[in-house]
Amino acid sequence: MDEDRVSMHSASNNNPFTSAANNALWSLQGHNSGHPVNSSPAALPQNIFTNPAIQPSSVINLSNSSDVVIGPMTQYQGPVTIYQYMDATVEARSMQAGINQNRNNVSSSVFQNMSTSSKLLVLLIIVVIIVAAVIIYIEIQQSNKRSEPGPILFGNSYEHGTFPNLGNGHLVIDRDQWGASELAKNLIIPLKHPIPYVLITHIGVQSKPCENVYKCSIKMRTIQDSAIAEKNLPDIQSNFYVGDDGNVYVGRGWDYANTYANNTLSVTFLGDYGRYEPSDKQLEATQYLLTHAVVNKYIELAYKLVAQNQTKSTKSPGANVYRHIKKWQHFYPCGIDDNPKCGVELGMPKVWDAKM
Repeated sequence: MDEDRVSMHSASNNNPFTSAANNALWSLQGHNSGHPVNSSPAALPQNIFTNPAIQPSSVINLSNSSDVVIGPMTQYQGPVTIYQYMDATVEARSMQAGINQNRNNVSSSVFQNMSTSSKLLVLLIIVVIIVAAVIIYIEIQQSNKRSEPGPILFGNSYEHGTFPNLGNGHLVIDRDQWGASELAKNLIIPLKHPIPYVLITHIGVQSKPCENVYKCSIKMRTIQDSAIAEKNLPDIQSNFYVGDDGNVYVGRGWDYANTYANNTLSVTFLGDYGRYEPSDKQLEATQYLLTHAVVNKYIELAYKLVAQNQTKSTKSPGANVYRHIKKWQHFYPCGIDDNPKCGVELGMPKVWDAKM
């Protein structure tokens, strides 16, 4: 039987086991036919393994020693048990690594679930965008389609909430749209078509022109309220009104006489045109209205266009409007210089100021 050899000799340390005790990684216990080898208490100091203050290391570090033999020189016969002591730091790191792995697994699972939800959300957003784009495209295509122009209708004979168009963007704003008062009484004096005269007037009294539907509608309601409450008239005075916005506002319309004279169609500029200049849109809207009236035989083909100041002593329709309409084709210079009075051929001079 070979004899175990562990020889450690320190030249600088009186206790030959001190370095080995502080750095030993394992203890060896051999058995040979039931008899322990090197099991004598004197072989190894007891405090190497039993003293808890001494922590074995995974590395044997021998310094200032000589004649040290560990390994192949040691031989055992019989079963050998090796006990390994792990450093607490190594064990802690191993445990932390296991925890991190579990966390990574959980995070990966959560990420996969969130990824699926995100994909569904992105898909939903894409579908909504595509649907919105299709709707916008259809709306654009429909708006670009130009339908054949239909007849221009007045009164309540067209769909509520829409405005007939005289052409070039000149809308006709009906009584319901500008908010005509329900206090207006039924008109009883009809107009016989085609009408021979067109009479041009203005509001006057330092009235500022209105530049949009909202302000012009307010002005129309104010004029109507004044006519009914202050002048004791059944309704607003004129057949049609033209705003600075280029739109035409329906007063008494085509079928009933105005307050100025029967056998005339009165068109009133909304503002004081002794002080203000009429807009190009306003002048054009008036001409479009009269062209529509001729085509639909509301007025005569050779109608006579006159200003109110040609029929009586007044500043209406204002010098600035009068300067323009004098150049229009149907202007009739009655009551000017040596020309006969307006309406004399119809017996009208005495009824120009009739209150109806």
